[in-house]
Amino acid sequence: MDKLWSAFRGSKKPNKELNQSTYSLVSCGEVSPDTLQLWLGLPEEVKYDPELDKFRRLYEESAQSEPQPVNQKDGATKNPQRLPSASSAPLLGGKLEVKDPKNSINDKEEIAKLRNVETVESNIRIQPSTRFQKKISDAKHYTKMTVLLGCWVFFTAVFLMCNEKKEVYKNTAIIPGIYQNFTFEQSEAQSVLVKVSGPFLSEQAEMKMNSSVLETRERLIVWVERWPSNRSGVPHVKTEMAVNSTNSWSVILQDQDLACNEGESRAFIFRFDLNTNGSVNVLRMRATSSETVAFAVSFSMDPLEVSTGVICACILLCGLYVLIIFEIINRTMAAIVVSTTSLAVLALVGERPSLPEIVSWLDVETLLLLFSMMVLVAIMAETGIFDFLAVFTFEVTKGRLWPLIFLLCAITAILSTFLDNVTTVLLMSPVTIRLCEVMDLDPVPILMFMAMYSNIGGTATPVGDPPNVIVASNKAVIQAGINFTNFTAHMALGILFISIQTTLQIRFMYRDTNKLRLKEPREIQDIRHQISIWRRAADSLPHLSRDVHVVRERLEKKVAKLSQQLEKMLRESSKRACPKDTFRSTLMELKDKYKIRDKPLLLKAIVAIAFVVIVFFLHSIPELNRVSLSWTALLGAILLLILADREDLEPVLHRVEWSTLFFFAALFVLMEALSKLGLILYIGGLMEQLIMKVDESSRLAVALMLIIWVSGTISAFVDNIPLTTMMVRVVVSIGSNPNLGLPLAPLIWALLFGACLGGAWYRAVLVAEQHGYRFSFMRFFRVGFPVMIGHLVVASVYLIICHCVFAWH
Repeated sequence: MDKLWSAFRGSKKPNKELNQSTYSLVSCGEVSPDTLQLWLGLPEEVKYDPELDKFRRLYEESAQSEPQPVNQKDGATKNPQRLPSASSAPLLGGKLEVKDPKNSINDKEEIAKLRNVETVESNIRIQPSTRFQKKISDAKHYTKMTVLLGCWVFFTAVFLMCNEKKEVYKNTAIIPGIYQNFTFEQSEAQSVLVKVSGPFLSEQAEMKMNSSVLETRERLIVWVERWPSNRSGVPHVKTEMAVNSTNSWSVILQDQDLACNEGESRAFIFRFDLNTNGSVNVLRMRATSSETVAFAVSFSMDPLEVSTGVICACILLCGLYVLIIFEIINRTMAAIVVSTTSLAVLALVGERPSLPEIVSWLDVETLLLLFSMMVLVAIMAETGIFDFLAVFTFEVTKGRLWPLIFLLCAITAILSTFLDNVTTVLLMSPVTIRLCEVMDLDPVPILMFMAMYSNIGGTATPVGDPPNVIVASNKAVIQAGINFTNFTAHMALGILFISIQTTLQIRFMYRDTNKLRLKEPREIQDIRHQISIWRRAADSLPHLSRDVHVVRERLEKKVAKLSQQLEKMLRESSKRACPKDTFRSTLMELKDKYKIRDKPLLLKAIVAIAFVVIVFFLHSIPELNRVSLSWTALLGAILLLILADREDLEPVLHRVEWSTLFFFAALFVLMEALSKLGLILYIGGLMEQLIMKVDESSRLAVALMLIIWVSGTISAFVDNIPLTTMMVRVVVSIGSNPNLGLPLAPLIWALLFGACLGGAWYRAVLVAEQHGYRFSFMRFFRVGFPVMIGHLVVASVYLIICHCVFAWH
């Protein structure tokens, strides 16, 4: 290559070019019969090139024939006419034959026909493997249907056999100095769950109190005793006849308003291994207060064991993730099936909830907020604003590659801060894919980048990403003082640093712009093809004689010239997504097709969105914080519907993602069922134990790193919506544990950074499939996982500096 480059340059000056006359001159004295024989042996496309035109003329003169016309275009010869037979050339002594180009073309057609026949035969040969694949596909289908029908039969049979749990609270009162007794009907029970509701301190408030103060507080004391009974099962009432008793449970009373209060629910499980032969178990209670204590009590015999419940919950959760990850069925259908199965598991252990109780498990705030934002986006999409923004990006960047990509991603991120990020990418993607097609770019990497930036933008506000909506609507989070303004302030600053890191990392990973192209531009492909032909011609020369040197020199100079042209075109291609000569025509075509279709409706939509955003920020003012995020979004949606003045709402409601809303509803039911099975408490307990093992001064840092990396890593492989639904309960439990003494707000930011920034995989797949582009998990993983690791590293450093160094919270 170095020799070719030096032969092409002809001098030591790096920027000097040889003109055509310099390397096309061939002295007649250098041409011998052997030289012409070498020339005749070259490929047709090389032999008739203008660069070797001197050989052709000398051959024709020696053959005493008229020169044949040559059609030239861009330095390449097309359809050269047949030269005289080599046997008629006196210079060659009639020793060498030259193939007729037309005959060569006919030969190629015959070869193509033979290849087609071979292709058909190969297709016939592979039919057995096709039948084998069909059998595998059928087996998978029948296995899937068998498992799903098995689940249906299971929970249907359970619901037909098990009654709904009716939890009955008995109102009672304890007079000072008097014991209250309740006899269990099931004398063979080994445990009992006791629930009391009355003037009690909450568990969190009780844990925060000093031990010396606790000893002086008035309390309710509860325990279980075994009393002997007669043959009819009636217990003796004398307390001194009690044979055995359990440890007592003390519930601290409030220090005032024992007669009139809101009431606090407390629960405790008594486990006993008491001999029940000829005896009964009795629940006994007394109060240390000097006043009468009125409260309600309920008890359930043999509640579900924690270990068994956790195992069942893990199986259900893994089943949901398997159905979603491997796309066995639609994710909404998967959530419905698994959540219904979880209700059947609860029914088996006597905890089947009633329909009103199941409805109460739904987070109506989250569902209402999502529905309202979907209505706003659905009407905005009719204006064509998303298509217009993509074409505007193409015009502003003038077809330059990286400015075009990053500006598209920036617009997507900005829109995703206040609109649903999945919907935003779906609306931006059609014209983006069209841009990629006219510029021969691969749409899949571009859609991957847009999905990543939509996640980044959506993480900045409470309404941009579904996990944010779930967390921001949580009652414990709202009670912790987290509103729209401080949420955005804490998250947006970190998102700014993450955006910079993502831009640099993507630019480095795709420094070879050929990875972004569906195929090389036609001009570059043609030059590469020409270089390949000329190099093969040079390599085919037999030995380094004087005659070979004359021909090889011409070939090498041509290769050098084509290589220089190729390098120039590659430099231009790496900077531009669209060639200069086609940019203007492409822009005009896109402007005619993608433009704002309804300007009055766009203005009305801007008014409604502006109202929603302004009221969101006004939530930070206590006097104006009387309307929740969901109600604010609903008011904005109603305003836009009024301004749009639609006679028929069916088209708007048709674009609402009802499947997504049902998916959220099913997840809320599932997570509440998993909570009743003990999984949430179990995970929270494990994390609390890990945090408790470190020094008190390092607990916040450890908690932040644990939450962000666990949620971020898991959400890289599974859908982050069910993960967030579960983890927000765990984080709230950790933040409200007085033994840990950790602030809740930084833990919430850590959860959102991890869950949101790690969950771009499903969105990228969803967006690509909407437009006919499928790509594997591994293809996204090779790009998305390193970027996600970069996200978590930057977010970790940001949280440590803000909350462990400067204590921003």
